[in-house]
Amino acid sequence: MKTKLLIIGASGHGKVVADIALKMNRWQSIAFLDDNLDIKTSMGIEVIGKSSDAFKYVREYDIFVGIGNNTIREKIQRKLEAEGATIPIVIDPNAAIGTEVKLGLGTVIMPGSVINCCTTVGRGCIINTGATIDHDNLIEDYVHISPGVHLAGTVKIGQGSWLGIGSVISNNLNITSRCMIAAGAVVVKDITETGTYIGVPARRV
Repeated sequence: MKTKLLIIGASGHGKVVADIALKMNRWQSIAFLDDNLDIKTSMGIEVIGKSSDAFKYVREYDIFVGIGNNTIREKIQRKLEAEGATIPIVIDPNAAIGTEVKLGLGTVIMPGSVINCCTTVGRGCIINTGATIDHDNLIEDYVHISPGVHLAGTVKIGQGSWLGIGSVISNNLNITSRCMIAAGAVVVKDITETGTYIGVPARRV
């Protein structure tokens, strides 16, 4: 790993990533890239260019994609990996990570979140504030688990899915890829069809 960190995205999600990175005390310096040319600094951290400039900094910086949109985050991270970028894992010191938990590159674990033993979280995932993921879960690449989401044991979440704030997934269930689970929804059976699911119990709309 390098001594400098570059975060793509200087808005909401990127700022939280930067805040965690500062608390980790691992990098000597941190900078942002952002496509909004009106943003010169964020949290007192300098914006040194646009997102497309990231490839100029591959040798100098660790690079983290601090963009909340799953599809955009995946597209950028895949390009960075193809160019040989060093992509870190960002973990808040106040997160609880169990034994034999595997985390993919480019994933952020936010404050107060819990990941229990024997769970695998893929590349480019967001485990947001106060989310809990119990034992033996499989979270595939580029999933966003929002604040306050609760996953019981032995749950599988497919690639690119988004679980809205406060949603709940019962144990031993599978959710297919590219799904959107609405805020507060409760999933009590497998979801095999891509789509948006709302309500208690969750239903497709």
